[in-house]
Amino acid sequence: MTEAATSMLGAAKRTKKDEFYTQWADVEREMNAYLEYDPNVFRGKVVLLPCDDPEWSNFTKFFALHFRDFGLKKLISTSFAPDSNPAGAYYAPTLFETDNPQFDPSKTRINGKKFILESKDLNADGAIDIDDLQWEYLDGTGDFESDEVTSLRKEADFVITNPPFSLFRRFISWIQAGGNKFAIVGNQNALTYKEVFPLVKDNKIWLGKGSPRNMAHFNTPYVSSKWVEQVGEGIVRVSGVQWFTNIDHGRRHEPLQLMSMADNIKFSKHKDVRGVGYKFYDNYDALDVPHTDAIPDDFDGHMGVPITFLNKYNPDQFEIIGSFNAGAHGDELGAVKTETETDGRVILWNGPVVERQPRYKRIVIKRRRSL
Repeated sequence: MTEAATSMLGAAKRTKKDEFYTQWADVEREMNAYLEYDPNVFRGKVVLLPCDDPEWSNFTKFFALHFRDFGLKKLISTSFAPDSNPAGAYYAPTLFETDNPQFDPSKTRINGKKFILESKDLNADGAIDIDDLQWEYLDGTGDFESDEVTSLRKEADFVITNPPFSLFRRFISWIQAGGNKFAIVGNQNALTYKEVFPLVKDNKIWLGKGSPRNMAHFNTPYVSSKWVEQVGEGIVRVSGVQWFTNIDHGRRHEPLQLMSMADNIKFSKHKDVRGVGYKFYDNYDALDVPHTDAIPDDFDGHMGVPITFLNKYNPDQFEIIGSFNAGAHGDELGAVKTETETDGRVILWNGPVVERQPRYKRIVIKRRRSL
Protein backbone atom coordinates (compact mmCIF):
# COMPACT_ATOMS: atom_id res chain seq x y z
CA MET A 1 0.00 0.00 0.00
CA THR A 2 1.35 3.46 -0.84
CA GLU A 3 0.36 6.03 1.74
CA ALA A 4 1.27 8.85 -0.63
CA ALA A 5 -1.20 7.77 -3.28
CA THR A 6 -3.91 6.96 -0.76
CA SER A 7 -3.53 10.37 0.87
CA MET A 8 -3.63 12.17 -2.47
CA LEU A 9 -6.67 10.24 -3.66
CA GLY A 10 -8.46 10.83 -0.38
CA ALA A 11 -7.77 14.54 -0.53
CA ALA A 12 -9.13 14.70 -4.07
CA LYS A 13 -12.30 12.91 -3.04
CA ARG A 14 -12.87 15.22 -0.09
CA THR A 15 -12.23 18.49 -1.89
CA LYS A 16 -13.23 17.53 -5.44
CA LYS A 17 -10.10 19.45 -6.57
CA ASP A 18 -8.93 16.96 -9.15
CA GLU A 19 -6.68 19.15 -11.28
CA PHE A 20 -3.60 16.93 -11.49
CA TYR A 21 -2.06 17.66 -14.88
CA THR A 22 0.09 14.86 -16.29
CA GLN A 23 3.62 15.76 -17.32
CA TRP A 24 4.73 15.58 -20.96
CA ALA A 25 7.41 12.95 -20.22
CA ASP A 26 4.86 10.57 -18.69
CA VAL A 27 2.50 10.91 -21.65
CA GLU A 28 5.35 10.44 -24.13
CA ARG A 29 6.78 7.38 -22.35
CA GLU A 30 3.43 5.61 -22.32
CA MET A 31 2.41 6.37 -25.89
CA ASN A 32 5.85 5.33 -27.15
CA ALA A 33 5.36 1.91 -25.51
CA TYR A 34 2.26 1.31 -27.65
CA LEU A 35 3.96 2.62 -30.77
CA GLU A 36 7.02 0.42 -30.25
CA TYR A 37 4.75 -2.62 -30.16
CA ASP A 38 2.63 -1.46 -33.11
CA PRO A 39 3.91 1.59 -35.06
CA ASN A 40 0.50 1.95 -36.73
CA VAL A 41 -1.59 1.73 -33.60
CA PHE A 42 -3.03 5.26 -34.05
CA ARG A 43 -2.95 5.42 -37.85
CA GLY A 44 -6.26 6.46 -39.37
CA LYS A 45 -7.87 6.65 -35.91
CA VAL A 46 -9.92 9.20 -34.00
CA VAL A 47 -8.50 10.00 -30.55
CA LEU A 48 -10.69 11.56 -27.86
CA LEU A 49 -9.09 13.35 -24.92
CA PRO A 50 -11.87 14.13 -22.43
CA CYS A 51 -11.18 16.06 -19.20
CA ASP A 52 -8.45 17.83 -21.13
CA ASP A 53 -7.98 21.58 -21.49
CA PRO A 54 -5.01 22.16 -23.83
CA GLU A 55 -4.27 25.43 -22.06
CA TRP A 56 -3.06 23.38 -19.09
CA SER A 57 -2.88 19.74 -20.11
CA ASN A 58 -0.15 18.04 -22.15
CA PHE A 59 -2.32 15.37 -23.79
CA THR A 60 -3.68 17.62 -26.54
CA LYS A 61 -0.32 19.31 -27.05
CA PHE A 62 1.42 15.94 -27.40
CA PHE A 63 -1.02 14.45 -29.90
CA ALA A 64 -1.25 17.71 -31.85
CA LEU A 65 2.54 17.78 -32.22
CA HIS A 66 2.56 14.19 -33.48
CA PHE A 67 -0.65 14.37 -35.51
CA ARG A 68 1.06 13.56 -38.80
CA ASP A 69 3.72 11.28 -37.27
CA PHE A 70 1.04 9.01 -35.81
CA GLY A 71 -1.18 9.26 -38.91
CA LEU A 72 -4.20 10.41 -36.92
CA LYS A 73 -7.49 10.96 -38.66
CA LYS A 74 -8.90 13.32 -36.05
CA LEU A 75 -8.12 14.61 -32.57
CA ILE A 76 -10.89 15.72 -30.19
CA SER A 77 -10.45 17.08 -26.69
CA THR A 78 -12.97 18.49 -24.25
CA SER A 79 -12.65 20.64 -21.16
CA PHE A 80 -14.83 20.78 -18.08
CA ALA A 81 -16.20 24.09 -16.78
CA PRO A 82 -18.04 23.66 -13.46
CA ASP A 83 -20.11 26.55 -12.21
CA SER A 84 -17.50 27.45 -9.60
CA ASN A 85 -17.01 31.18 -10.12
CA PRO A 86 -19.57 33.39 -8.38
CA ALA A 87 -21.33 36.01 -10.41
CA GLY A 88 -19.22 39.12 -10.74
CA ALA A 89 -15.96 37.30 -9.91
CA TYR A 90 -12.96 38.13 -12.07
CA TYR A 91 -12.32 35.52 -14.77
CA ALA A 92 -8.97 35.37 -16.56
CA PRO A 93 -9.68 34.06 -20.08
CA THR A 94 -7.30 31.53 -21.60
CA LEU A 95 -5.30 32.16 -24.75
CA PHE A 96 -7.56 29.81 -26.67
CA GLU A 97 -10.52 32.00 -25.76
CA THR A 98 -9.05 35.45 -26.34
CA ASP A 99 -7.55 34.42 -29.67
CA ASN A 100 -10.90 33.18 -30.98
CA PRO A 101 -13.83 35.35 -32.07
CA GLN A 102 -16.20 32.85 -30.42
CA PHE A 103 -15.03 33.96 -26.97
CA ASP A 104 -18.06 34.78 -24.84
CA PRO A 105 -17.30 35.82 -21.22
CA SER A 106 -20.87 34.99 -20.19
CA LYS A 107 -20.24 31.28 -20.90
CA THR A 108 -16.95 30.79 -19.10
CA ARG A 109 -18.55 29.74 -15.81
CA ILE A 110 -20.84 27.00 -17.06
CA ASN A 111 -19.79 25.89 -20.54
CA GLY A 112 -17.11 23.39 -21.37
CA LYS A 113 -15.22 23.54 -24.66
CA LYS A 114 -14.58 21.15 -27.54
CA PHE A 115 -11.31 21.26 -29.45
CA ILE A 116 -10.91 19.64 -32.89
CA LEU A 117 -7.78 18.99 -34.95
CA GLU A 118 -8.11 17.45 -38.40
CA SER A 119 -5.77 17.05 -41.35
CA LYS A 120 -6.26 20.66 -42.40
CA ASP A 121 -3.43 23.20 -42.45
CA LEU A 122 -5.63 26.12 -41.47
CA ASN A 123 -2.82 28.67 -41.06
CA ALA A 124 -0.94 27.51 -44.20
CA ASP A 125 2.39 27.06 -42.42
CA GLY A 126 3.02 23.62 -43.87
CA ALA A 127 2.34 21.78 -40.59
CA ILE A 128 -0.62 20.24 -38.80
CA ASP A 129 -0.22 21.15 -35.15
CA ILE A 130 -1.84 22.88 -32.22
CA ASP A 131 -2.00 26.16 -34.16
CA ASP A 132 -4.61 24.48 -36.39
CA LEU A 133 -6.79 23.51 -33.43
CA GLN A 134 -10.37 24.76 -33.67
CA TRP A 135 -12.66 25.12 -30.71
CA GLU A 136 -16.21 25.93 -29.74
CA TYR A 137 -18.31 26.05 -26.60
CA LEU A 138 -20.29 22.99 -25.59
CA ASP A 139 -23.91 23.42 -24.56
CA GLY A 140 -23.12 21.95 -21.13
CA THR A 141 -20.23 21.84 -18.69
CA GLY A 142 -18.24 19.17 -20.56
CA ASP A 143 -18.93 16.45 -17.98
CA PHE A 144 -17.68 13.21 -19.51
CA GLU A 145 -21.01 11.50 -18.71
CA SER A 146 -23.01 14.13 -20.59
CA ASP A 147 -24.75 13.28 -23.85
CA GLU A 148 -22.44 15.68 -25.69
CA VAL A 149 -19.19 14.04 -24.61
CA THR A 150 -20.66 10.53 -24.81
CA SER A 151 -21.54 11.18 -28.45
CA LEU A 152 -17.89 12.08 -29.05
CA ARG A 153 -16.85 8.83 -27.36
CA LYS A 154 -19.00 6.96 -29.87
CA GLU A 155 -17.08 8.65 -32.69
CA ALA A 156 -13.66 7.87 -31.21
CA ASP A 157 -11.45 4.80 -31.57
CA PHE A 158 -9.29 5.72 -28.57
CA VAL A 159 -9.97 7.52 -25.29
CA ILE A 160 -6.83 8.79 -23.57
CA THR A 161 -6.77 11.03 -20.51
CA ASN A 162 -6.09 11.56 -16.82
CA PRO A 163 -9.66 11.46 -15.44
CA PRO A 164 -10.63 13.08 -12.13
CA PHE A 165 -9.29 10.99 -9.24
CA SER A 166 -12.57 11.19 -7.37
CA LEU A 167 -14.54 9.84 -10.35
CA PHE A 168 -12.29 6.98 -11.45
CA ARG A 169 -14.88 4.22 -10.87
CA ARG A 170 -17.51 6.06 -12.87
CA PHE A 171 -15.03 6.84 -15.63
CA ILE A 172 -14.07 3.16 -15.98
CA SER A 173 -17.74 2.20 -16.26
CA TRP A 174 -18.34 4.98 -18.81
CA ILE A 175 -15.40 3.95 -20.95
CA GLN A 176 -16.34 0.27 -20.83
CA ALA A 177 -19.80 1.12 -22.09
CA GLY A 178 -18.23 2.61 -25.22
CA GLY A 179 -15.98 -0.35 -26.05
CA ASN A 180 -13.09 1.97 -26.97
CA LYS A 181 -9.39 1.34 -26.79
CA PHE A 182 -8.10 3.48 -23.95
CA ALA A 183 -5.20 4.56 -21.77
CA ILE A 184 -6.03 6.43 -18.56
CA VAL A 185 -4.15 7.44 -15.42
CA GLY A 186 -5.23 6.16 -12.00
CA ASN A 187 -4.10 4.98 -8.59
CA GLN A 188 -2.88 1.39 -8.30
CA ASN A 189 -5.38 0.69 -5.51
CA ALA A 190 -8.09 0.93 -8.17
CA LEU A 191 -6.93 -2.49 -9.35
CA THR A 192 -9.01 -4.11 -6.62
CA TYR A 193 -12.16 -2.02 -7.18
CA LYS A 194 -15.21 -4.15 -7.94
CA GLU A 195 -15.62 -2.20 -11.20
CA VAL A 196 -12.02 -2.87 -12.24
CA PHE A 197 -10.69 -6.17 -10.92
CA PRO A 198 -13.00 -8.51 -12.91
CA LEU A 199 -11.77 -6.75 -16.06
CA VAL A 200 -8.14 -7.23 -14.98
CA LYS A 201 -8.79 -10.92 -14.22
CA ASP A 202 -10.35 -11.44 -17.65
CA ASN A 203 -7.52 -9.57 -19.44
CA LYS A 204 -9.81 -6.79 -20.59
CA ILE A 205 -7.74 -4.20 -18.70
CA TRP A 206 -4.06 -4.30 -17.84
CA LEU A 207 -1.38 -1.91 -16.69
CA GLY A 208 0.60 0.13 -19.16
CA LYS A 209 4.34 0.55 -19.24
CA GLY A 210 4.05 3.13 -16.49
CA SER A 211 6.62 5.43 -14.94
CA PRO A 212 9.88 4.47 -13.24
CA ARG A 213 9.20 3.14 -9.73
CA ASN A 214 5.47 3.80 -10.26
CA MET A 215 6.10 7.50 -9.68
CA ALA A 216 4.39 10.17 -11.75
CA HIS A 217 4.69 13.94 -11.85
CA PHE A 218 1.76 16.32 -11.93
CA ASN A 219 1.20 20.04 -12.15
CA THR A 220 -1.29 21.02 -9.46
CA PRO A 221 -1.92 24.03 -7.23
CA TYR A 222 -3.90 22.07 -4.65
CA VAL A 223 -2.00 19.25 -2.96
CA SER A 224 -0.63 19.84 0.50
CA SER A 225 0.36 16.55 2.08
CA LYS A 226 3.42 15.13 3.80
CA TRP A 227 2.99 12.02 1.64
CA VAL A 228 3.23 13.92 -1.66
CA GLU A 229 6.69 15.11 -2.60
CA GLN A 230 6.91 18.70 -3.80
CA VAL A 231 9.58 18.79 -6.50
CA GLY A 232 9.02 22.27 -7.88
CA GLU A 233 6.63 25.18 -7.81
CA GLY A 234 3.21 23.67 -8.54
CA ILE A 235 4.74 20.27 -9.37
CA VAL A 236 4.40 17.17 -7.20
CA ARG A 237 5.64 13.59 -7.46
CA VAL A 238 3.21 10.89 -6.41
CA SER A 239 3.78 7.16 -5.92
CA GLY A 240 1.39 4.36 -6.86
CA VAL A 241 0.25 6.04 -10.09
CA GLN A 242 -0.47 3.70 -12.98
CA TRP A 243 -1.67 3.69 -16.56
CA PHE A 244 -4.75 1.50 -17.04
CA THR A 245 -5.17 0.38 -20.63
CA ASN A 246 -6.39 -2.22 -23.12
CA ILE A 247 -3.79 -1.23 -25.73
CA ASP A 248 -1.14 -3.89 -26.18
CA HIS A 249 2.53 -3.22 -25.48
CA GLY A 250 5.68 -5.29 -25.28
CA ARG A 251 6.30 -5.28 -21.54
CA ARG A 252 3.21 -7.37 -20.74
CA HIS A 253 4.61 -10.20 -22.89
CA GLU A 254 7.98 -10.36 -21.13
CA PRO A 255 8.14 -13.40 -18.80
CA LEU A 256 9.35 -12.88 -15.26
CA GLN A 257 12.75 -14.45 -14.61
CA LEU A 258 12.31 -16.35 -11.35
CA MET A 259 14.23 -18.69 -9.04
CA SER A 260 13.17 -21.94 -7.42
CA MET A 261 11.78 -21.92 -3.89
CA ALA A 262 15.03 -23.35 -2.53
CA ASP A 263 17.14 -20.72 -4.28
CA ASN A 264 14.87 -17.93 -3.06
CA ILE A 265 15.23 -19.13 0.52
CA LYS A 266 18.98 -19.25 0.08
CA PHE A 267 19.68 -16.18 -2.07
CA SER A 268 16.70 -13.76 -1.96
CA LYS A 269 17.53 -10.14 -1.20
CA HIS A 270 14.44 -9.95 1.00
CA LYS A 271 15.05 -10.68 4.67
CA ASP A 272 11.50 -11.99 5.14
CA VAL A 273 12.26 -14.75 2.59
CA ARG A 274 16.00 -15.44 2.76
CA GLY A 275 16.71 -18.00 5.46
CA VAL A 276 13.05 -17.84 6.54
CA GLY A 277 11.03 -19.48 3.79
CA TYR A 278 7.36 -19.16 2.90
CA LYS A 279 4.14 -19.53 4.87
CA PHE A 280 0.61 -20.49 3.91
CA TYR A 281 -2.42 -18.40 4.83
CA ASP A 282 -4.34 -19.40 7.92
CA ASN A 283 -7.67 -19.05 6.13
CA TYR A 284 -7.05 -19.88 2.47
CA ASP A 285 -5.05 -22.59 0.72
CA ALA A 286 -2.40 -20.43 -0.91
CA LEU A 287 1.24 -19.56 -0.36
CA ASP A 288 1.97 -16.02 0.81
CA VAL A 289 4.61 -14.44 -1.44
CA PRO A 290 5.47 -10.98 -0.09
CA HIS A 291 7.50 -9.81 -3.11
CA THR A 292 6.99 -10.26 -6.85
CA ASP A 293 10.62 -11.21 -7.50
CA ALA A 294 10.33 -13.91 -4.80
CA ILE A 295 7.66 -15.89 -6.65
CA PRO A 296 9.00 -19.48 -6.68
CA ASP A 297 9.29 -20.91 -10.16
CA ASP A 298 8.67 -24.48 -9.03
CA PHE A 299 5.43 -24.02 -7.06
CA ASP A 300 2.25 -25.03 -8.89
CA GLY A 301 -0.40 -24.10 -6.30
CA HIS A 302 -2.16 -20.84 -5.59
CA MET A 303 0.02 -17.91 -4.47
CA GLY A 304 -0.93 -14.58 -2.93
CA VAL A 305 1.26 -11.78 -4.33
CA PRO A 306 1.29 -7.97 -3.85
CA ILE A 307 -0.87 -5.95 -6.23
CA THR A 308 2.37 -4.49 -7.62
CA PHE A 309 2.79 -7.90 -9.30
CA LEU A 310 0.46 -6.59 -11.99
CA ASN A 311 3.27 -4.31 -13.20
CA LYS A 312 5.07 -7.51 -14.30
CA TYR A 313 2.07 -9.66 -15.13
CA ASN A 314 2.42 -11.75 -18.26
CA PRO A 315 -0.94 -13.46 -19.02
CA ASP A 316 0.88 -16.27 -20.82
CA GLN A 317 2.97 -17.04 -17.71
CA PHE A 318 0.39 -16.67 -14.92
CA GLU A 319 -3.34 -17.04 -14.40
CA ILE A 320 -5.13 -14.62 -12.06
CA ILE A 321 -7.43 -16.53 -9.70
CA GLY A 322 -8.89 -13.65 -7.72
CA SER A 323 -8.40 -10.65 -5.47
CA PHE A 324 -7.71 -11.49 -1.83
CA ASN A 325 -8.70 -8.78 0.58
CA ALA A 326 -11.25 -8.46 3.35
CA GLY A 327 -14.91 -8.26 2.40
CA ALA A 328 -16.55 -9.37 -0.83
CA HIS A 329 -13.32 -10.46 -2.49
CA GLY A 330 -12.46 -12.76 0.40
CA ASP A 331 -15.93 -14.29 0.19
CA GLU A 332 -15.56 -14.79 -3.57
CA LEU A 333 -12.36 -16.78 -3.03
CA GLY A 334 -13.91 -18.85 -0.25
CA ALA A 335 -11.57 -17.49 2.42
CA VAL A 336 -12.60 -18.44 5.96
CA LYS A 337 -13.15 -15.71 8.52
CA THR A 338 -10.47 -16.18 11.13
CA GLU A 339 -9.27 -14.39 14.24
CA THR A 340 -6.51 -11.84 13.77
CA GLU A 341 -4.70 -9.97 16.48
CA THR A 342 -3.37 -6.45 15.93
CA ASP A 343 -2.32 -4.13 18.75
CA GLY A 344 -4.10 -6.34 21.26
CA ARG A 345 -7.39 -6.29 19.35
CA VAL A 346 -8.89 -9.53 18.09
CA ILE A 347 -11.18 -9.35 15.05
CA LEU A 348 -12.58 -11.77 12.46
CA TRP A 349 -10.98 -11.31 9.05
CA ASN A 350 -11.54 -12.95 5.66
CA GLY A 351 -8.65 -11.16 4.02
CA PRO A 352 -5.14 -12.67 3.94
CA VAL A 353 -3.98 -13.86 7.39
CA VAL A 354 -0.64 -15.45 8.29
CA GLU A 355 -0.10 -16.71 11.84
CA ARG A 356 -3.04 -14.60 13.06
CA GLN A 357 -1.54 -11.44 11.51
CA PRO A 358 -3.48 -9.74 8.69
CA ARG A 359 -1.62 -9.05 5.47
CA TYR A 360 -2.32 -6.23 3.04
CA LYS A 361 -4.46 -7.08 0.00
CA ARG A 362 -3.09 -9.69 -2.35
CA ILE A 363 -3.71 -10.95 -5.89
CA VAL A 364 -4.04 -14.76 -6.04
CA ILE A 365 -2.25 -16.26 -9.03
CA LYS A 366 -1.26 -19.64 -10.40
CA ARG A 367 1.61 -20.54 -12.68
CA ARG A 368 0.79 -21.55 -16.27
CA ARG A 369 3.01 -24.45 -17.27
CA SER A 370 2.57 -23.93 -21.02
CA LEU A 371 5.71 -21.81 -21.23
